[in-house]
Amino acid sequence: MAGILDLLNSDIGRQIIGGVSQETKQPADKTAQVVSMALPLLMGAMKRNAATPEGAQGLLGALNNSKHDGSMLDNLSGLFGGGVNEEVKQDGLGILGHVLGGSQNNVVSALSNKSGVDTDSVMKILTVIAPIVLQYLGKQKRNQQVETPSGLEGLLGGMLGGERKTQAKQQSLIESLLDGDGDGSIVDDIAGMVLSGGKKKGGIGGMLGGLFGGR
Repeated sequence: MAGILDLLNSDIGRQIIGGVSQETKQPADKTAQVVSMALPLLMGAMKRNAATPEGAQGLLGALNNSKHDGSMLDNLSGLFGGGVNEEVKQDGLGILGHVLGGSQNNVVSALSNKSGVDTDSVMKILTVIAPIVLQYLGKQKRNQQVETPSGLEGLLGGMLGGERKTQAKQQSLIESLLDGDGDGSIVDDIAGMVLSGGKKKGGIGGMLGGLFGGR
């Protein structure tokens, strides 16, 4: 199953980082750092929401919408060429509000504290990548033919990567941050676990090396 690391370390991932960097006027390395930490947080928040019947049905409904069918990933030059259009940004704000709810400010502050990127720019980055995350999830949902709430929860867990025990620890860290009990240090732990497949080595530094050092 394709996961977050597969997306970030792909040519599409490089296009996303470059496009978001250009859109938000932030350096590519800082943008990559924010994105690498934000993706598992967004996935984990979606997984948390999908744990309830109402949340799962709501997310399935959004993914069944043709607006989130993955086609955006096939035309990233169109998305970023000339600037991301207002409709996509509004979609991103709606997704963030639904997925993060009252935890949005806490997540933005934690990402800002850890990356050194100001909160306004972090919010701009999240607004652009949120629709991309839903597009990627929608594409994987179709590839895996997921149609049930339990299947959706399993898909999200698989995309976060790692063994079941590691996934449980990831989710616990994510929920601590979403509940306002954590600070910027937690996002590094979460991203490190996801991006190194649950191992301590690698992590964000290894991912950034893959993005900017070639393969």
